[in-house]
Amino acid sequence: MTVAIETSISGQHWQWRDQPIYYVRSGENLQRPPLLLVHGFGASTDHWRKNITELSQEFEVWAIDLLGFGRSAKHDWQYSGDLWRDQLHEFVRDVIQRPTVLAGNSLGGYACLCVAADYPTSAAGVILLNSAGPFTDTNPLGAKPINPIQKAFAQLAQSGIRQPWASFLLFQYVRQKSLIRKTLLKVYVDRSAVTDRLVDEIYQPSCDPGAPKVFASVFSTPQGKKVDELLSTMTCPLMTIWGEGDPWMNGRARSAKFLQFYPTAIVHYLNAGHCPHDEVPAQVNALIRDWVTANVST
Repeated sequence: MTVAIETSISGQHWQWRDQPIYYVRSGENLQRPPLLLVHGFGASTDHWRKNITELSQEFEVWAIDLLGFGRSAKHDWQYSGDLWRDQLHEFVRDVIQRPTVLAGNSLGGYACLCVAADYPTSAAGVILLNSAGPFTDTNPLGAKPINPIQKAFAQLAQSGIRQPWASFLLFQYVRQKSLIRKTLLKVYVDRSAVTDRLVDEIYQPSCDPGAPKVFASVFSTPQGKKVDELLSTMTCPLMTIWGEGDPWMNGRARSAKFLQFYPTAIVHYLNAGHCPHDEVPAQVNALIRDWVTANVST
């Protein structure tokens, strides 16, 4: 069973490219590197509330809403890994002001990788939790290959969603609380972790005026650098955490690919789904604390 930590930490906004970016900060420790927690697609700083409270007892902990998500602005821009990479790098450079351990879930993990590869002075280390992003020679999620009929249907659906009316209708469908709950129940092993509060934290930002265009933009964004390309230029310590019950990606297969290109990575597998930090926070918090303490210098 998951033990929920219900404490909410109020945050503030930072102006980036004339857009308000929401973030939270908790704890102080100049003897250890700070942590920056980065959420996945559709989530926000709220998704880290079970981690911030505990980790801030020993670290200076920051969490940020990527542009287009959570309480950050939802401007009509073209969203991409490069955009979020620059946002995170400049936040570290201008606000945190010292090299930081970047911890990201899913889409947030890919953004953290982009920072570590392209702006190495910002990254003291990287922690990936069921990280998204394509490799050059394999399915982006490490899933089983689909058959030709499925592939053709997927291509047709993808071309259709790029139509503004189609993406708007799809967005209105997927943002329903009932569907959010249904999706979460599929990607969490511990169903008790899917609470009304969690559903509402994902639903509320989708009500913002710019949310439908963000959704459409993410689906039409140009594909960024491949994960193996990013790993080839990254030099900081890396830890990957995989929830093995994730139906969206094969954690063992993706882990093998990461180790192929970054053999020094530390790997952990947990009995959890796509969001282990929220589902088994005590385990993830302990892994983060121990790994940073042993492997990352200030």
